[in-house]
Amino acid sequence: MRRLAWFAGAFSGAVFLAVYLLPDWLVPPAGLACIPAALLGLLWKGDRRRRAMLACLGLAAGLLWTGVYGRAVHGPARALAGTEGTISATVSGWPQETAYGSSVLVELRPEEGLPVSTRLYLDNPAPDLRPGDSLTVWAELRLADTIAGEQTDFYYAKGILLAAYAEGEPEVSRPSRPPLRYWPVYTARALEDSVAGAFPGKTAPMVTALITGEDSGLDGGAYAALQRTGLAHVISVSGLHVSFLAGCLSTLLGAWRRRTAVVTIALLFFFAAAVGSTPAVLRAAFMLSMLLLAPLVGREDDPPTSLLAILMLQLAWNPFAAASVSLQLSFSAVAGIYLFTGRLNDRLCALLPAEPKGFWPRLARLAGEFVSASLSTTLGAVVFTTPLTAVYFHSVSLIAPLANLLTLWAFSLAFLGGLAVSLAGLALPALAEVLAVPVSLAVEFIQAVVGALARLPFASVSTHSVYLKLWLLLVYGLVLLYLLWRGERKRPLVPIGLGSAALCGALVLNAAAHTAGRLTVSVLDVGQGLSVALVSGGRTALVDCGGTTAGDPGDTAADYFQALGLGRIDLLILTHYHEDHAGGVPQLLNRLDVGLLVLPDVEEDDPLRAEITGLAAARGVETVFVSENTDVDLGEASLRVYAPLGTGGGNEEGLAVLCTAGDFDALITGDMNSAVEHRLVKYGALPDIELLVAGHHGSKYSTSEELLLAVSPELAVISTGYNTYGHPAPETLERLAAAGCDIYRTDWSGTVTVTAD
Repeated sequence: MRRLAWFAGAFSGAVFLAVYLLPDWLVPPAGLACIPAALLGLLWKGDRRRRAMLACLGLAAGLLWTGVYGRAVHGPARALAGTEGTISATVSGWPQETAYGSSVLVELRPEEGLPVSTRLYLDNPAPDLRPGDSLTVWAELRLADTIAGEQTDFYYAKGILLAAYAEGEPEVSRPSRPPLRYWPVYTARALEDSVAGAFPGKTAPMVTALITGEDSGLDGGAYAALQRTGLAHVISVSGLHVSFLAGCLSTLLGAWRRRTAVVTIALLFFFAAAVGSTPAVLRAAFMLSMLLLAPLVGREDDPPTSLLAILMLQLAWNPFAAASVSLQLSFSAVAGIYLFTGRLNDRLCALLPAEPKGFWPRLARLAGEFVSASLSTTLGAVVFTTPLTAVYFHSVSLIAPLANLLTLWAFSLAFLGGLAVSLAGLALPALAEVLAVPVSLAVEFIQAVVGALARLPFASVSTHSVYLKLWLLLVYGLVLLYLLWRGERKRPLVPIGLGSAALCGALVLNAAAHTAGRLTVSVLDVGQGLSVALVSGGRTALVDCGGTTAGDPGDTAADYFQALGLGRIDLLILTHYHEDHAGGVPQLLNRLDVGLLVLPDVEEDDPLRAEITGLAAARGVETVFVSENTDVDLGEASLRVYAPLGTGGGNEEGLAVLCTAGDFDALITGDMNSAVEHRLVKYGALPDIELLVAGHHGSKYSTSEELLLAVSPELAVISTGYNTYGHPAPETLERLAAAGCDIYRTDWSGTVTVTAD
């Protein structure tokens, strides 16, 4: 079995190398170069020769296959990209709403070659399309290699190669019955409808996400809370769910090994197809299948070999799946469990009393064994996934072990119970509503625990901090030293203690870096929007809370303050009621306490204003409407809030904020244009400033030469992200450069922090 591991590991490593590092033209030659290297293995003897040859052959096969796949599969897609005309396709998924209409996954049928998986974008919202339908429509074709203006392999990792932008209504023909290959997709939709009918509205989205992976019903706040507590993996149907299902099926089917194995394997792969055949689910289905089949064919299951062989199979099916974050997290978690969980669990169980007598001592040992197993599994899973979450999501959940320990049993009940209820609801809806009651209690428990833990300071910390990055390097250095240590007695408490002490130091230093000066101004990276955090003398303020960041800009702002150990904002100022400046306020109010809310007294009929003021009233937040200039103290700093100076819309009727700490001044002008800036210069008595947060994300109609001459800023920060408005405009950048400003942009630098000593 281990021979296969050497070949499969080398094959998989070669695919990752080809996808991430090697240019396309170099992949086949590199593969060919590995073949002579395999022949050099003949110079060695015994197992060393065999391993070297298998590894070199695996490298050659992985590189050559990636090159062949790129030409045979991606080549036709590249040939179609840039063309337009009438296309024919088969619908392979359910339509989804988008900001400008809807999208649906289809299999494009070119005149020659294999079908190409394509994301089709339509003008109309959610048309009546079903998997198996055939359609024709005029469309423009592009490669699916760009998201928000950035090159990415996100869609390639899913096997989606093209994006088609349609015009007009598609012509649709529907078969009399869905083709067999789409039955799992219809089953998943039927289960989702059954859940919606059986469960209350507050628990149905969570149950749906657990059993089918469809999380669109979860609001952004709920998903962000799961991410902060390290539980987002639970609602992304993964190996955990497959393990629960396999265990339940084995119990129900009994001890007939052959029948149990055959039925369980068939149902596992049907379930995998129903939830979208994600890498994590396929990995778990394959591994459990190998575990069930091993005794039937007279072989022992070897976890490392199984894991590497399954990884090789998935990468052989689609080499670009190497770029899938889901695949990387799934295999990393299992690798960590294999390497660490068993040893850690043995050490923890050794601390429990051996063979206790009496009911309560035995019950206590069983509880201890459950805690030990849950904690060991969680810690094993995060050993290798933590660096990945730090790289991809720029955060590490510190509360994850506790959150998993408290909720894992409830997730198991919610998944298996929700699946049983949804199946019952297909035939007996009334019975399903009754059975849903105890499952709903488990879901409500999860929601309560997750919500409480997510609100704790330091529940999750950002790895943008250099101190947290150094802490991670230290922790993994300690782990490596512990694994390499050859002494008879390893003391795990030593690296654990050192790592914990270093974490405390990193958190203190990170907080001090943002609070040590008289004033810290952080222009948060919220994409195309604005959110500016102010910290001075233990007091905090936030100017605006909006943007197009992934997730919710309210979460971005809340994460910033909670990473400093803060659970409250003393002052929240909104310059105006546009989504890119105020859209994150509802989530921010859910996450943090706010002392005072300051709003412009304009646009009384604006829906966002009504929503914000309603939420503030419900949470007891004092609200002040500004109609004249107002001064506010903020620790060692002071704020002047300028009343609206313009007319004609939210941008012109917005507030401006001047923040002063000693000789340091920072000006935030919101989205005001040059005409309103003229009035601010004329009536605002503006001083020379050190920091200017450029108006309207760098629009050419803001940050006028008149304003720059009046305030002479030394630094300018432009809060911007991917957009189609041309922000920041070249004219604005030229004006700032001519004024002698050092220019920083959040789309290039991320969050920009300026500290005034």
